[in-house]
Amino acid sequence: MRHLLKLLDLTTGEITEILDLADKLKAEHKAGINREPLKGKTLAMIFEKNSTRTRVSFETGIYQLGGQGIFLSGSESQIGRGEPIQDTARVLSRYCDGIMIRTFAQKTVEDLARWASVPIINGLTDFAHPCQVLADLQTIREYKGTLAGLKVAYIGDGNNMANSVIVGALKCGMSVSAACPQGYEPSQIVLEFATLCGGFEFSGNIRKAAEGADVVFTDVWASMGMEKEAAARKKAFAGYRVDDSIMQLTNNAMVQHCLPAHRGEEITDEVFEAHADEIFDEAENRLHAQKAVMELLMG
Repeated sequence: MRHLLKLLDLTTGEITEILDLADKLKAEHKAGINREPLKGKTLAMIFEKNSTRTRVSFETGIYQLGGQGIFLSGSESQIGRGEPIQDTARVLSRYCDGIMIRTFAQKTVEDLARWASVPIINGLTDFAHPCQVLADLQTIREYKGTLAGLKVAYIGDGNNMANSVIVGALKCGMSVSAACPQGYEPSQIVLEFATLCGGFEFSGNIRKAAEGADVVFTDVWASMGMEKEAAARKKAFAGYRVDDSIMQLTNNAMVQHCLPAHRGEEITDEVFEAHADEIFDEAENRLHAQKAVMELLMG
């Protein structure tokens, strides 16, 4: 593994290696054991999309590993003024030991990796959110003890989260049932992978997706950058809310939400609070999973 661009690129063994190291790093952190495998190393962090969890978890994580993170706002750096991505990649590669980027197009991340001589980490694109789903898989394994054989229900927008959940879960031996409104399906590339992989079911039926599920995933109806679509999306997603009636169809499922949550839209306040420990453990695990990624790529 040279980069983390999308989960489609990783083998099951590579995902497991990340999760095992994330568990180890989390245990060490809780025990107050401080290793510094990235002492003296620097991570450039490019943000073309705003963030709370991604910025804080990466900046904290690189610090805990002994390194330093440098925040680069898209609007305040040369990349935001039109500098070609290949030039940014080659310059930052001479200053830093790794580059994390949170941006819009997956092509931007792929182009960075093509031109950079240091590891590239996808902090989020419109296509994929691999760091989040690695944290999700870590959390599920903590609560359920295993991944293989579990059923995942994904309910809502077929966005970057849906794409990464489907790929990550299937690669780890889980089955996936996804329910999305017509016109809001996951990426065709992901659907083709899932069909070939097996263990995947896709429909617009939220109740069918939830039936017997061990884990329920959902996400906001209008992600960052889609604010102008919010009214139309609210209408399209009206029947895709995770509530008590949906949870009763599951196999005592845990709930995962990448946050921020719009309570009363994609998930009721009652369900969110009933599963708050799982959701905030998931949020915490962004720190540990990303530390594992950084150590494996930059160590």
